[in-house]
Amino acid sequence: MINVIGIGQNRENMTLGALKAIEESDVVIGYKKYINQIEDLIQDKEVIKKGMGDEIARAEFTIQKSLEGKTVSLISSGDPGVFGMANVLYQIVSKYDDVEIKVYPGVSALNYASSHLGAPLNDFAAISLSNILTPLSEIEKKLEYALKANLIIAIYNPISKTRKEPFKRFKQCVLDIKGEDTLIGIIDSTYEPPKTTIVKIKDLTEDIVNMSCTLIVGNDLTYVQEGKLVTPRGYVIRSNIHELSQNHYEKFLNGEITHGPNRECEYYPCHYDGQYCDFCYCPFYPCGDSSTGGEWIKGKGIWNCKNCLWLHDKESVECLRQPLENILEDVEDLKSKKKSLLKLRRACLLKNNPNDI
Repeated sequence: MINVIGIGQNRENMTLGALKAIEESDVVIGYKKYINQIEDLIQDKEVIKKGMGDEIARAEFTIQKSLEGKTVSLISSGDPGVFGMANVLYQIVSKYDDVEIKVYPGVSALNYASSHLGAPLNDFAAISLSNILTPLSEIEKKLEYALKANLIIAIYNPISKTRKEPFKRFKQCVLDIKGEDTLIGIIDSTYEPPKTTIVKIKDLTEDIVNMSCTLIVGNDLTYVQEGKLVTPRGYVIRSNIHELSQNHYEKFLNGEITHGPNRECEYYPCHYDGQYCDFCYCPFYPCGDSSTGGEWIKGKGIWNCKNCLWLHDKESVECLRQPLENILEDVEDLKSKKKSLLKLRRACLLKNNPNDI
């Protein structure tokens, strides 16, 4: 019996199942750095420590010990199924008969990084920059499509003393596709607790990254809130419709709202000259999404839109207006159809087809 054990990023990340599997094992095998983290749990076991880079030999040795009738724990950092030992083991185990394997998941580096950065994960990809076994052309293609799909990306093995070219290409790829203001969260596990850094891709340099770092690349909606990295999912926050908003959208539904700048308004421009006034009152209020500049007024439960100018931009209005007219049949639809409204908002923020909601 082989137990493939994920020990997470540290002892606190191990599952109860993993602890029990180690307790029931006769033999424990793993890279010496990982074995050292659990030495107090394996004092009565046969322990085999291996060096980094001999994963195949480690897996073969594990299988041989299992075929001798031993219960073996093969130790992997993080989650054994995410750039860990589970893949190596399954790649060669089909050479043998009657080898039973059970994988015990652990907290992967991307989950660990996310927990320290805030809440950056939404739809995401995990990509290793190690080109020891993978050609750079393959790594670049993965990065290109993940970035174009607006996925959050967890970057493993970002750089080493002898392997710097993948990091350079990664940075250039992000700059070319997403732009210089793309947010990058960095978790450096050489520190305890880990060191957390958030920078824009233009400020990401080799000296702040090492092999013990996991990078989280934000998408077009990711923002920084009080030092934390957040990617909104678009949850519906219910609210009553303000009387002034009620009046505005009654006129909107009657075709009485001017398209574009309303220079006849006594308050124009309330934000900037040239602003579009179709949505004087936000149809998504409160969106609860700080990526466009809004924020909660602490202790008041009120969403403040003062710094959100996106809704008055020509491109935004032209993306939103016709689909919004198709959604709204009554002013109460601002509440009852808010899920559809927020999907429309997100589509226009990401400049996709606004009718695909």
